[in-house]
Amino acid sequence: MIKTNVYRNLEWIDVDSPTLDEISLLIKKYDLHPLIGEELLSPSRKSKVDVFGNHLFLTLQIPIRSKINNKYEVKEKEIDFVISDKFIITSKNELIEPLHNFSKILETNNILDKRSTGEHAGILFFYMVKKIYDYMRNDLENIKDALIEAEKHIFLGRERKMVEVISELSRELIDFKQTSGLHEETLESFKNIPKDFFGNEFNSFTEDLRAEYISIHDLVSSNKELLYDLRDTNDSLLSTKQNESMKLFSILAFVTFPLMLFLNLFMLPTTHTPIIGHPFDWEIIALIVIVAALSMFAYFKKKEWL
Repeated sequence: MIKTNVYRNLEWIDVDSPTLDEISLLIKKYDLHPLIGEELLSPSRKSKVDVFGNHLFLTLQIPIRSKINNKYEVKEKEIDFVISDKFIITSKNELIEPLHNFSKILETNNILDKRSTGEHAGILFFYMVKKIYDYMRNDLENIKDALIEAEKHIFLGRERKMVEVISELSRELIDFKQTSGLHEETLESFKNIPKDFFGNEFNSFTEDLRAEYISIHDLVSSNKELLYDLRDTNDSLLSTKQNESMKLFSILAFVTFPLMLFLNLFMLPTTHTPIIGHPFDWEIIALIVIVAALSMFAYFKKKEWL
């Protein structure tokens, strides 16, 4: 499906799940290089930038955090851009929320800031990517909030449950870092684009995009440091709790074994068993067992083993 948006003298052609006929139509209408058509039809495995005459082809892999089956996952979604002086084409195979939100902003016809830029489709690209980075930053802030919530549960004694939660958040950050890390090379590739393609005034916009990427990178690193600290703390608390449980079971085994041995002595088939036959034999044996158990627990407490 092809949707065309117009902003001043610029066109934004947004294509969802393009077919061969739709790509052929775009190639003829906008005089695109045939290789661009092939790129639009086939998925790319990495972000890249290529120049085809008066057209710039660019692919970005976008990490999008989505809730699937009550669990959050970071999915990699691809956007292909074709940029010329008066139009920009975006192609994708599934809904990409930040780009969808940008189309609503464009309808207000008020996206440009106060900087003097001229009217070039590269400006539309800048604001699209800026919107994407804002969305990525929001996802990272949500991950940070989830980490802070996990911290509360760790100190409420829910270490076992938090092992799974921390592992899931770790997977999200790993996927997010792998996908967003591809942008660095792409943004650096803008330096190799002929200077007259966008105009010298566009340099400030590309620098802004690099600054946006750096802030995303720093936020990923900050979240990873927080996650590692929480994982270490959770593992330490969980290990301590397990050691305490093992110590308690060991002490119980140490206490019950001699008592069971003592009681079994009265079950031997001998002709004369002490205490057995006394009017208060059960009470005497029970008292001996209780006193012995309490004495051992008192000893362990004195040694600070409990």
